[in-house]
Amino acid sequence: METEMRPTGRRLTPKGRETRRRIVAAAAQLMYERGVSDVTLEDVRDVAGVSGSQIYHYFADKQALLLAVIEFQAEALLKMQQPLFGQLDTMAGLRRWRDALVEYQRRMQCRGGCPIGSLGGEVAETNPEARLAVAAGLLRWEAAIREGLEAMRARGELDADPEDLALAILAALQGGLLLAQIQRRVKPLEVALDTVLDHIESRTRCS
Repeated sequence: METEMRPTGRRLTPKGRETRRRIVAAAAQLMYERGVSDVTLEDVRDVAGVSGSQIYHYFADKQALLLAVIEFQAEALLKMQQPLFGQLDTMAGLRRWRDALVEYQRRMQCRGGCPIGSLGGEVAETNPEARLAVAAGLLRWEAAIREGLEAMRARGELDADPEDLALAILAALQGGLLLAQIQRRVKPLEVALDTVLDHIESRTRCS
């Protein structure tokens, strides 16, 4: 969860938490639309409707704000999928999750890609701290997927390693999202997810 502490280490008031959340949300939207390098703290200030001193009240620099944005995006992605995560212990549930992801990309017209994956692509070679933060967010996503597969394995329905399969699903998802963004069509995402889910179904006892 997002921290509720100022750079000084003092806990925020409810008003302070809301101001901080507004700053992070504005920065997240700008970085999603323009990329990290093209967003300045002045841009964030204007969109969030705060002063420069307020930004520095909560964040020591752009790096601190970027790390908060990564955490914010990871939390938002997980929250959006939370109702479906509990159903990933069946093939039907896995396919419903797949359908929801594809439909969301269709509504978005395949623009923007994965909010956290896109950040990872930008920072991976230049910002080790941010890269690790993105990796941590993706690991949380992978763990949520793996939990359902582990339940299938525990019931004796899945004859495969849940850890490897969860990693394969996430890799297919990220690759599918990138190609869908570039090609502006959902087919790459559909094919990537269907291929890995078909493989999982072939390793289930009831297949």
